[in-house]
Amino acid sequence: MSAAVPQHTSRTTIDILVRRVREGSGAWAKLALTERLRLLEDLRRAYVAIAEPSVRAACEAKGIDPGGPLAGEEWLAGPMVVVRNLRLLSAALRDIQKHGAPVIPRTHLRTLEDGRLAARVFPLDRLDAMLLPGNVGEVYFQPGVTADNLREEHQASFYRKPHKGRVCAVLGGGNVNSIPPLDCLYKLFVEGTVCVLKMNPVNAYLGPFLEQAFAPLIARDALAIVYGGAEEGAQLVRHDAVDEVHITGSDRTHDALVWGPPGPESDARRQKNEPLLAKHVSSELGNVSPVVVVPGPYSDGELRFQADDVAGMVANNASFNCNAAKLLVQPKDWSRRSAFVDRIQASLAHAPVRRAYYPGADERWRQFTEGRPNVRLVGTPGEGDLAYALIPDVDPAKTQDRVFRQEPWCTVLSETGLPGADDPVAFLDAAVAFLNDTVWGTLNATLIVHPKSLKDPAVKAAVEKAVRELRYGTVAVNTWPGAAYALGSLPWGGHPSSSLQDIQSGQGWVHNTFMLESIEKAVLRAPLTSVPAPPWVPGHRGVAALGRRLVDFEQSPSWLKVPGIALAALRR
Repeated sequence: MSAAVPQHTSRTTIDILVRRVREGSGAWAKLALTERLRLLEDLRRAYVAIAEPSVRAACEAKGIDPGGPLAGEEWLAGPMVVVRNLRLLSAALRDIQKHGAPVIPRTHLRTLEDGRLAARVFPLDRLDAMLLPGNVGEVYFQPGVTADNLREEHQASFYRKPHKGRVCAVLGGGNVNSIPPLDCLYKLFVEGTVCVLKMNPVNAYLGPFLEQAFAPLIARDALAIVYGGAEEGAQLVRHDAVDEVHITGSDRTHDALVWGPPGPESDARRQKNEPLLAKHVSSELGNVSPVVVVPGPYSDGELRFQADDVAGMVANNASFNCNAAKLLVQPKDWSRRSAFVDRIQASLAHAPVRRAYYPGADERWRQFTEGRPNVRLVGTPGEGDLAYALIPDVDPAKTQDRVFRQEPWCTVLSETGLPGADDPVAFLDAAVAFLNDTVWGTLNATLIVHPKSLKDPAVKAAVEKAVRELRYGTVAVNTWPGAAYALGSLPWGGHPSSSLQDIQSGQGWVHNTFMLESIEKAVLRAPLTSVPAPPWVPGHRGVAALGRRLVDFEQSPSWLKVPGIALAALRR
């Protein structure tokens, strides 16, 4: 039996709910920290209570066996991430009570080679470190942020100088079930802004579960949830009682709301910078997510591990992720280039063919694959499914090729080769320029780098320069940027170089439980290989048990729970 999908909310009801939340916005802005903390604890318990039924509903909607290993995707990307975020927000508010801002020890601050500040925000402690062993997450700041002014000028500004109450219309993402609640929690608890959330029609079935879990917020008129499509969304964002808008979706949806429908009038508004929607708009809008392989002395086992990692970035959630790997960038004449593509193909063969549950996926898949003579298909799709498609050796000189300019939003991974097989420094320079100037999007990028290569000072300097210069909101080294999304402590969003006229992957940040401001990017570094393997690799048998155990862990962390987590993680 499929989960019930609520009917579209009427125009009258939307108006009533917006005005009700507007009336509650002032009280929410003034709410004491002690009461906010009580609410967060209540919300965490309530979200754990809806975890199982919400995961089951997601599995039904996406064609996943709720009792099989693949259900672990929904446990990890849904309840686990939300419950963790709620826990980290509680820790942040306790810090604000005692210290005025979430605490980052000065020992976690460092100065980058270009003089800017970086702050380590993951792991928080030894217990937190076991979530992703060997991983380190940092935030790079824009110029002007220093160790001395970080806390007083660039953290938790709402709690230093609260506004009198604001209303945000949140257009929720339809692909990953943690996105709508996380976006609202950020607005509510980091920015002090009440929310009216419109569920995306693709995952509107999640709305009733959110209404149950977030009932304490709804009762305070700090949150309302509405349903519908483009018409209801347009009414909501243009409502006179709405101050600002947050969109998770496509750049086309964003531009249609901000500038108007495509055409001469929209172009003229954009040229004059006179948006049709004259409100602050934050957004997260997707990406042609690149994975750059820096040449190095990789063993067969190391290449196999990273191939599994990349294949998992493609297969997870049927590739309907804004951080799904979409473009593999390798040295053109590197001796291991074709072998790495072969290994990714072999790894994808261990991933089940998935239902293309997101509207339009079949048409997009054909647009990317038809007419290409060397497409490799993996899997035998049934009705409603899509095979995985590898498109190797795309000519980088054809800069307008859709694989560089459009997010496929389906099971497609393209590959291209740039000069520099024998010179990692030259290759990195070429790759950074190519990604920044040709590849669409500013959300996230991955670098694969062998640790032995970093022993060469010139290569190490080139890698650090690449991490600094890549215009992406998250840069991951040897791991999937999706892990940075899940951690919560790291900010998530497009690079701040985007503008309203050229929005790319969007503007603004979410997650960011340290409530940092003047952010330039997040950086997550991982070992080249690890034991256990990441839970997103194809064929992981323990991922469902791991997801359940991690939800329980994030509800109340304890060393006593670590052995069970480790056993599930090792069931490869």
